[in-house]
Amino acid sequence: MLNSENRWIETLNDGSRVIIRPITVADTELERDYIESLSPDSRWQRFLSQMNHPTPELIRQLTDIDQVRHVALMAVANENGKQQAVGVSRYALDATGDTAECALSVADSWQNRGLGTVLMNRLVDIACAQKVKKLYSIDSAENFRIQNLVKRLGFQSHLNPDDATQIIHTKYLA
Repeated sequence: MLNSENRWIETLNDGSRVIIRPITVADTELERDYIESLSPDSRWQRFLSQMNHPTPELIRQLTDIDQVRHVALMAVANENGKQQAVGVSRYALDATGDTAECALSVADSWQNRGLGTVLMNRLVDIACAQKVKKLYSIDSAENFRIQNLVKRLGFQSHLNPDDATQIIHTKYLA
């Protein structure tokens, strides 16, 4: 189980550094500010819906989690003397506990630095340690960045049979 003492300092491809740590309920404002800072396209790619401001209920769902059945990591960087969330990866286990849906987002100004790879690799490591057998994500078929990333990370991809505008990416862990 993750706790607030789990932290990893990561150096990205451009030499910038971030702290990767579990999200806690104390991150309500950081999470809200992070989502609101995303471009409309990045919010769409993450949530597959358009929203400008997350609801209090959504923020609660994203931050008040157990870090066992629902694992969430936040990348935090010091920007202009202030701690800012710059990326988030997460998964939620299904009822069997063997399969988890995962999601990833990276702040627009932090894309193309390797942060998405770092966040997903940490998430996969945690899933493996917790004996999760399969991770999957459902993404827009137009999200070419995530397609390239998950391919490099060994995910298999296919069109969603229920919605041709979406792709399902799957990685078997065990």
